[in-house]
Amino acid sequence: MGRRKNRQYAYPVPPAAIDTFKADVMQREGYNVNRQQPDQVKFEVAQSMGIPLSQTDNGQLRTEDAGRIGGKIGGAMVKEMIRMAQEHLASLPSSEKQRTP
Repeated sequence: MGRRKNRQYAYPVPPAAIDTFKADVMQREGYNVNRQQPDQVKFEVAQSMGIPLSQTDNGQLRTEDAGRIGGKIGGAMVKEMIRMAQEHLASLPSSEKQRTP
């Protein structure tokens, strides 16, 4: 099954903002992130997990290992988004918190 190229986010955000967010989160996680190429952090994550990931051919890479790399990155981003949402909710006046959409 091929990778989806037409991703749509629930909240429209410019791709550059997502890359910046990824770089910030992974930097806080202790990874060395090139802010110009935040997707390159996957190689550092793979190396720290002992997973052989190359720039070109990854035909030998198991699906489980690819998931572990992506899960580490995506999991950190989700945790940060939840933290940010909780912080935002805590800052709302109590009348706003009780209102239903």
